Amino acid sequence: MNVARDEAAVGVSRAFAAHVSAIRYEALDAAVVHAFRRAFVDFLACAISGSAMPVSRALMSYFEDNDATRVAPVIGSPLRLSAQNAAFVNGANVHGLDFDDGFTAGSCHPAGSVFPAVMAAAAQSGASDRAIVAAAVAGYDVTCRIAAAMHPASARRGFHNTPLAGVFGAAAAVASLYGLDADRTLHALGLAGSFSSGIREYLDEGAEIKRIHPGKAARDGLLCAGLAQRGITGPSRILEGRYGFFATHVDVGAGEVDWSRLVEALGERFEIAGVYFKPYPCCRHYQACIDGIKTLRARHGFTAADVEHVHLGLYAVGVNGHDHRHVDSLLDAQMSAPCAAALALVCGDVTCTTFLPEVLDRADVRAMIDRCEAVLDEECERMYPRVRTGYVRIRLRDGRTIEQRVVSPRGEKENPLTDADLVAKFTANCAPVIGAGRAAAILEQAWKMGEGADLAVFGQWE
Repeated sequence: MNVARDEAAVGVSRAFAAHVSAIRYEALDAAVVHAFRRAFVDFLACAISGSAMPVSRALMSYFEDNDATRVAPVIGSPLRLSAQNAAFVNGANVHGLDFDDGFTAGSCHPAGSVFPAVMAAAAQSGASDRAIVAAAVAGYDVTCRIAAAMHPASARRGFHNTPLAGVFGAAAAVASLYGLDADRTLHALGLAGSFSSGIREYLDEGAEIKRIHPGKAARDGLLCAGLAQRGITGPSRILEGRYGFFATHVDVGAGEVDWSRLVEALGERFEIAGVYFKPYPCCRHYQACIDGIKTLRARHGFTAADVEHVHLGLYAVGVNGHDHRHVDSLLDAQMSAPCAAALALVCGDVTCTTFLPEVLDRADVRAMIDRCEAVLDEECERMYPRVRTGYVRIRLRDGRTIEQRVVSPRGEKENPLTDADLVAKFTANCAPVIGAGRAAAILEQAWKMGEGADLAVFGQWE
């Protein structure tokens, strides 16, 4: 297919730029603003708890030695850095526990790219809470739509949709925060196309680069918007062009881009209202199976000692890279469906503490991992990525076989976490890091975003 001649593809980059530059807080529906607040609370929960992770500590140490600007806060730390470097570290913090939000249709995590870029730019520019809301809504829209238009083809080719689409979302969000017009927003998106990168080879080794991907996208998107603000140009057809983003990342001629998905209900439906929030700190692709295991345990009352074999049915993207049984690193464990299933069976739940080395090294956990098998399930594959599903079949030692199919696991838009659930997630993960009093104060202001929230609270970590 000649991209330039495809009717649905014509003008999509410019349409995105016009959409982003037109978003105003005052025109947003109350439900969209509330969706922002939910996403913001979850972002803070992940950024604060993730700030204690080794990768984040290493990044902070590096930038403390190499950046003396001290402009923007690093969440969960007294350290302040340049806006770009703070966005980089905060993005890594958000993804540090693999607990951040996501968008099923695009298999991406928007929070880690969009919010760090917006908050760093706001700290530098003094933007209002309403400007932050509008900017994040714009960034989520761009990130999620681009990711959904190319998934699952991009993932099958080895690309990580989070940073690929996230850099566009971060650029769009900061362009909105800066008040750039449609032309300069288009240049910001055009520049972002050349910064877009991220591959999934980390899956085979549990490499920590995955944690950094959202931070890189946040930093680069912030940079692209700043350069566009100063008149540096990018290509005006960055998405649909002959050598544009989609043409270089998927097979456009084979129909691997859903062009209509990019602009469907643009300005009417805001994708931030459709993200999921994780109840478990591990890869989302198999969390339906965790739900299924917990349901079967509650229904049948068996114990881990009763289990002979566990069959985990997933869609292809969920199996590929997530069917391994080795847990040589934290990321290995978090990316392994057999590991998560074993933890759910042995420990009764999957939490941050169940991924501690002393738990993963237990003989009963290792033995259960070996009894769990992740395989392709045709029904799951048929429904994905429209709907995320999982299938569990457990053979017990007494000869019984029990099974459970889960459609839309807990946390999806169709099966959402409540506001109270998000508060509980925030408190459980952040109070141990920053104290209960400060956690409560941050929560109070997060729920006020758009209505005069005290933004200084989000920058005080001493």
